[in-house]
Amino acid sequence: MEMTIYIILILTILISYMFLYSTWNTFYRNKNLPPGPMPLPIIGNVLHIHKGELVKSLNQLKEKYGSIYTLYFGSRPVVILCGYQMVKEVLVDRGEEFSDRGRLPTVDRFFKGHGVIFANGENWKQLRRFTLTTFRNFGMGKRSIEERIQEEVQFLIEELRNLRQSPVNPTNILLQSMSNVACSVLFGQRFDYKDLKFLKIVQNFNEAFRLMGSTWGQLHDLMPEILDYIPGPHQNIDTILHEQLEYVSERVKLNQETLDPSNPRDYIDCFLIKMIQESQNPTSQFNIKTLLLNIVQLFFAGTETVSGTLRHGLLLLLHYPEIQEKLHNEIDKVIGSNRLPSVEDRSKMPYMDAVIHEIQRFSDVLPLNLPHTPVRDIEFHGYTIPKGTDVYPMLFWCLRDPDFFKNPEKFDPGHFLDDNGCLKAPDAFVPFSTGKRVCAGEGLARMELFLFLTTILQNFKLTSKTTFTNADVKPKLTGFSNIPIAYELSFVPR
Repeated sequence: MEMTIYIILILTILISYMFLYSTWNTFYRNKNLPPGPMPLPIIGNVLHIHKGELVKSLNQLKEKYGSIYTLYFGSRPVVILCGYQMVKEVLVDRGEEFSDRGRLPTVDRFFKGHGVIFANGENWKQLRRFTLTTFRNFGMGKRSIEERIQEEVQFLIEELRNLRQSPVNPTNILLQSMSNVACSVLFGQRFDYKDLKFLKIVQNFNEAFRLMGSTWGQLHDLMPEILDYIPGPHQNIDTILHEQLEYVSERVKLNQETLDPSNPRDYIDCFLIKMIQESQNPTSQFNIKTLLLNIVQLFFAGTETVSGTLRHGLLLLLHYPEIQEKLHNEIDKVIGSNRLPSVEDRSKMPYMDAVIHEIQRFSDVLPLNLPHTPVRDIEFHGYTIPKGTDVYPMLFWCLRDPDFFKNPEKFDPGHFLDDNGCLKAPDAFVPFSTGKRVCAGEGLARMELFLFLTTILQNFKLTSKTTFTNADVKPKLTGFSNIPIAYELSFVPR
């Protein structure tokens, strides 16, 4: 009798699964999406992703399905785009049609579509226009952003000299230094490197960025309906962002208490003034909630991506001392040792500029790009991409497109130099993405990378007791983010 019950139970489960699978299969096949591997109910294509290797897995699927294919992240279809021409067509040629931001489950529960990075439609246009204008005209006649960066670099150089050539992991000090540039613009002040509260804030950003690219972060993006409710390290991202929000709230309150509308000191003041001006506009996006989430996003984006790129750059220069030597020679020839590097020097230093471009290309900080989604149903290459479908225009494939970079897997500054030794920038060089949602802080980031790296090498030779391998310096290409390995180096005065 008991055996009969077990048999009936097993048969019921098998029949139910076959029915569910058949229904799902018919539903899946009826969609005119790009081709891709067959998904399973609930979990989608998670079994097609090797543990902790989302980017590598997407690369392998491209070999089978081509430059445009569909994966299912849980129950939702996601379209993957590979190669510069495909990415350009979506983000530039048809940029308005694909201008909405897609879903990023690791942070969506926190931001909920607010802020300049995650907002859509007219809300996004208002915030982006304001942010670009404020960055461009920041200071109302006060110090330029270049001067703020130069000042911060000098604090960094002094801190590095105080190490007296002792080996150090550069993560924290570079995080603090880059954060101080963002703080100068957003909060109107910098913080001492010995400020433990400030250090905790920037370490939190670094941890959140690491978790977004971790195996748990990848699983959360692949199966948000399940991982939203499962305990794990990925849940710490939400906790960290709430802690950052509390800190930003304190800063905004200080600005509110001392605001002088005729004399804005920073981005927060400019936003508060805009709130006053827009107070009678019921559709305005300029409110406290948007301000807080906007600051968290700009602080996060302006700290971790540039800091990670520079950390990867220092590691690469340790591995390629001959490149470091060429940079020292160019700095000595163009700038010397008696004045600060300036942005104007960049046009006279093609090798430095090429090395920085190649560091950005090779380190590939955000290989997946941020997801986009069409504003309406779109016909694209014979397929239908419905409104609201997440689309990933992969920066990984742009920055490694063999049509533009002859040795895409090798670190080679020659990718950005012509036969005369002058800088060239291939169209596929899009580390900040491209099109209408190109990174709003691109100009600031480019300035930071040049001034920080040039000034560090003007003052120091980079050495390490560790001999690094090609595998050590090569980006891991796991998930959302690329973070270099932990390492130590010494800054030897020149």
